[in-house]
Amino acid sequence: MELQRELYPFSALAKEGANTLIFPNLSSANIAYKLLMEIGGAETIGPILLGMKRPVHILQLGSSIREIVNMTAIAVVDAQLQEENVNAAKK
Repeated sequence: MELQRELYPFSALAKEGANTLIFPNLSSANIAYKLLMEIGGAETIGPILLGMKRPVHILQLGSSIREIVNMTAIAVVDAQLQEENVNAAKK
């Protein structure tokens, strides 16, 4: 975090940090995802696939109720944002 502040003092991320991890492929993402859950006690939400026409929200077999509720909340927000974008484009 100190290096980030030093190199990017103008960035809000340098001051507040980030809570998003990006990986080069699905295998490395799954490994880190499971490690964070087990070792760090982190709450994870995902996976969410981006870069398509619309986001794809994936629930794995055996998802907990909490995971289902979290993913549903994100899907609802995505749908609302898409609706706002469509309405803005019509004006």
